[in-house]
Amino acid sequence: MVIVGIGEMAGVFGRAFLRTGRPVYPVTRDTDAASLASEMPGPELVLIAVAEADLHDALSSLPAPWRHRVGLLQNELTPPDWQMHHLEDPTVIAVWFEKKRGTGVKVIQPSPVAGPAAEMVVTSLEAIGIPAREISRDRLPEELAAKNLYILVANLAGLDTGGTVGELWSKHRDLAMAVASDVLGVQEALVGAELPRLALTDSLATAIAADPDHGATGRSAPARLRRTLDRAQEMGVAVPTLEDLAKRHL
Repeated sequence: MVIVGIGEMAGVFGRAFLRTGRPVYPVTRDTDAASLASEMPGPELVLIAVAEADLHDALSSLPAPWRHRVGLLQNELTPPDWQMHHLEDPTVIAVWFEKKRGTGVKVIQPSPVAGPAAEMVVTSLEAIGIPAREISRDRLPEELAAKNLYILVANLAGLDTGGTVGELWSKHRDLAMAVASDVLGVQEALVGAELPRLALTDSLATAIAADPDHGATGRSAPARLRRTLDRAQEMGVAVPTLEDLAKRHL
């Protein structure tokens, strides 16, 4: 197993792979990835565990032998993110657990996984007590949209409200729903299809109820707002609520 990027999430997956008997080779900024790929051209999976903002640089510099074995786990991920790099069938994980420095893993709900290495990833995560489930490729856009909706509503609406996601949902539902509408408009433009908005809103409510004390914003929230606004502008999507948030917080 090759893991590109060695942060908190990489550590979780590395431990999971090791628990199931798979050796793990880290790739850091100082690693000569091309030389490593020439020595090891056929790993079972090349997991890209860099931050969202570094994803496209990591994919564009990926050695050719590894391009057909990619795994992706970033938040805000949509199919165009890998399609623009001509990656036809990556393994993709919508991560529904959190790992911060100095804390254990906190699970919100089972993480869906699709792609060639999905069964292996599910088995590995479950070996360290993290629930996961294999899904079909056609389910992936909706599952990614569900995670993106949760992350973006919590972070972006949380810029105004602070507090927890439970408080956001119970005390500021109108704001949360307005942000959700804008976010889903952007997600639909990115995937090029309508999404089941009612089902995704129900999924949002379920995720919030699973961990109502989860913080509603964080250090990454302004950057997420900028990225979402940039994508909306690129796709020609009206996002009035997000624009109002930007006037107050950017």
